[in-house]
Amino acid sequence: MKTRLCLAALAAIAVFVGSLNAADEKPALKCPVSGQAAKADKTAEFNGGSVEFCCGECPKAFAKDTKKFAAKANLQLVQSGQLKQIKCPLTARPVAADKSVEVEGVTVGLCCAGCLAKAKKVSGDELTALLFTETEKGFELTKKK
Repeated sequence: MKTRLCLAALAAIAVFVGSLNAADEKPALKCPVSGQAAKADKTAEFNGGSVEFCCGECPKAFAKDTKKFAAKANLQLVQSGQLKQIKCPLTARPVAADKSVEVEGVTVGLCCAGCLAKAKKVSGDELTALLFTETEKGFELTKKK
């Protein structure tokens, strides 16, 4: 009986520790142009940070039409910790603790039920565009390493 209890306790601890490690993992970065896995050696400077791409051609496409890819590039900057959220990205007001949405592994805080409703009306690329096209209101650059 004691052995079973000990094994059950150890299993519970292992699951708990595993969930903590999973929560600390950052999402895999995607190329803002192609959506493929980004590579650390294929980068371009953008919005005060460094955006990663999947190949040598995507930075060229990004440079030709930066506005088209800005939201996904800004999302990557948040995912990589180069930008951090400081306020609601829609209104620049303080974030409410109980108002947030999840965007590709990033929890984005919002200020009110109105902003939350606006964010919940869209999904996918539309949500990314809504929250990350312009980052001046809600995000700030972290110190470069």
